[in-house]
Amino acid sequence: QYYHEGKGSDPVLHFYETFLSVYDPATREKRGVYYTPEPVVSFIVRSLHEILEDKFNKTYGLAHKGVTLLDPAGGTLGFLAKAIKTAVNDYSKKYGAGVVQKLIKGHIIQNFYSFELMMAPYAIGHMKMSFLLEELGYQMEDDERIKYYLTNTLDMEELQESKFPGMSSLSHESHEAGKVKKEAPILVVLGNPPYSGHSSNTGEWISNEIKEYYKVDGKPLGERNTKWLQDDYVKFIRFAQWKIDQAGEGILGFITNHSYLDNPTFRGMRQSLMTSFDEIYILDLHGNSLKKEKTPDGGKDENVFDIQQGVAIAFFLKYKEGRKKLVARHEIFGLREEKYSWLNKHSFRKVKWEKVVPHPDFYLFIQTDNELAKHYYSFMKITDIFPVNSVGIVTSRDNFVIDFDKKKLEQRIRQFRDSGIDDETIRITYNLAENQSWKIKEQREKLRKDHDWKDKITKILYRPFDERWILYHDDMIERPRREVMLNLLNNNLALITNRQVKLENISHTWITSTLVDFHILETANASAYIFPLYLYPEKTEKRKSSHIQMMIFEPEVEYKVPKPNIKPELIEELKGRFKRKVTPEDIFYYIYGVLFSNTYRTKYLEFLKTDFPRIPFTKSYELFVKIGRLGKQLAEFHLLKSPALKRGVARYPIPGTDKIEKIYYEDEKIWINKQQYFTGVKKEIWEYKIGGYPICEKWLKERKGRAFNMDDLTSYLWIISSLSKTIELQKEIDKYYEEVEKSLTGE
Repeated sequence: QYYHEGKGSDPVLHFYETFLSVYDPATREKRGVYYTPEPVVSFIVRSLHEILEDKFNKTYGLAHKGVTLLDPAGGTLGFLAKAIKTAVNDYSKKYGAGVVQKLIKGHIIQNFYSFELMMAPYAIGHMKMSFLLEELGYQMEDDERIKYYLTNTLDMEELQESKFPGMSSLSHESHEAGKVKKEAPILVVLGNPPYSGHSSNTGEWISNEIKEYYKVDGKPLGERNTKWLQDDYVKFIRFAQWKIDQAGEGILGFITNHSYLDNPTFRGMRQSLMTSFDEIYILDLHGNSLKKEKTPDGGKDENVFDIQQGVAIAFFLKYKEGRKKLVARHEIFGLREEKYSWLNKHSFRKVKWEKVVPHPDFYLFIQTDNELAKHYYSFMKITDIFPVNSVGIVTSRDNFVIDFDKKKLEQRIRQFRDSGIDDETIRITYNLAENQSWKIKEQREKLRKDHDWKDKITKILYRPFDERWILYHDDMIERPRREVMLNLLNNNLALITNRQVKLENISHTWITSTLVDFHILETANASAYIFPLYLYPEKTEKRKSSHIQMMIFEPEVEYKVPKPNIKPELIEELKGRFKRKVTPEDIFYYIYGVLFSNTYRTKYLEFLKTDFPRIPFTKSYELFVKIGRLGKQLAEFHLLKSPALKRGVARYPIPGTDKIEKIYYEDEKIWINKQQYFTGVKKEIWEYKIGGYPICEKWLKERKGRAFNMDDLTSYLWIISSLSKTIELQKEIDKYYEEVEKSLTGE
């Protein structure tokens, strides 16, 4: 009765989704179990039906004799049900209702398969199939069943026979599923596999198969963090790819997380898919709130699911005889109901697919300007210029080991070392959380033995323009990133830039002369990397007096002779090109200038969003020097070292408490409380962002509730001046940047 009089066209599905969200939300979250909206299911199934007819010479599509179909993550069988209805309706329209019984008995029951890991949807799915077949006028005989198996798709091990009650039937089920996995040729794989970044599917078979995605162009990916390749949806794609490769031909139609389309970590996966399949069609449904996606005209873009991660429908086609490779895509933005309406009105034949040309090394499944891509990829990648690099420091206890005030930090550490204070008091007082590798009792004992702990208190760039003090001690910090950070304990500079950016505007370049925090340029899911200019011998840990002056704005300091962290071949190439001496600093400042060019950022936005920046090195020495000088000026302003900062832009006219309470901007004034403000601040300065942070507001917010001291006041006035000069210098750089590109093409 619930089925026949229920809600919507699939009441069983709604019943299960509601049940799981209330009864077991943790399982729903862990397994990535979200029912697929009917317009999505319908679009995928109707499209597969058309692809079979148009491209695989299957006259009756899903109803064609011998077409085998598998949903490897069946759930409550929404996809299988739609496939059965589509096959039956289309076939009966052609030949009449009299053919339905034969079609179901001779084709659908024999050739349509599905797998499911969880018992509840498995049971509901079987119930749903009974209702559906009854509705279609088919009564299953006692020895018939829908080939829907309780099994882990990604595990090739079968359950062994057991004497426990019920286990023999489960063992038989596992054995039957195993035969389908290993032996049955499958022509169509479809569905909505689970999304789970923390996959519990770590069996031997899938762990070996997924290694295919860990290489590109025959070489290892070389990624520090490959965890996203372990997401369950990636493993299900790999299973389906393997299954179709096994059959020698076939179609894969999935809706999944869309990260694999352009994330650099997935480039090996993209290349592998292009190798296996002849044609790839991507319908990007967007809706990624993590990326703050909007429609092309700036409107709201919603997801077709109740999730933050954007999604895409993909069709992967493999022909027995092989075909010329093709990747094509289409994309939809807008409100959820608008997307549902579009999906209901369209199918594969009606989509205006646009050809995409995926280029080495990234094989992106997104639309790029092919000539522009070829040009951009001829530039030198920043990681090839500065071979030693890493993300910033992760302390896992910022509030304890980092402070604005050096004396307060010292006082905390003294108490931490004080054996007269018990561990529990320390834990409660400083709200310290323990983990597997960090126990309060053990770390206190270790720190007591270090009599030089004060020497390890040093500066850290916590956010742009926001220097603080940190106890840089291996026993107190989760990830100290020593391979890079030890070089910044000495006289040095480092470039900071992102690997990829999830925003529509690029402002992800900065500089430091100190240690750097992990979240320095934080945007959602995009870490900043630090590229030191010089590398020091490991034992050199502290700045000392010297006779070598490295940076013009640094006093003379003593240090062991470092070596440049710049590829030697680049230095030699530029020397040869310009017929002049080129120093590591010259290269560093030139790069810094280029990365602050708004022309460069706009022109290469799509590429900068997906991977580390690449640098065009001009063939003109004059341009190299001009941009380098501007880059150097920017660096001095960003490090607050420029003498020009003393010629202020803003004023702080009203005396008062100096306490930062309510922060807002109005009429070229930045208010910090009801009485006090900074005046003379243009809107473009107030809105200026670095790494996604609106700097003027962010710096104040970090200090809300505190009162300005003299250093704070000077710093903030200088920050305003620095941003004002940055905007001016960026315009200057843009005057020369197009000449850089022309010098490369000989125009």
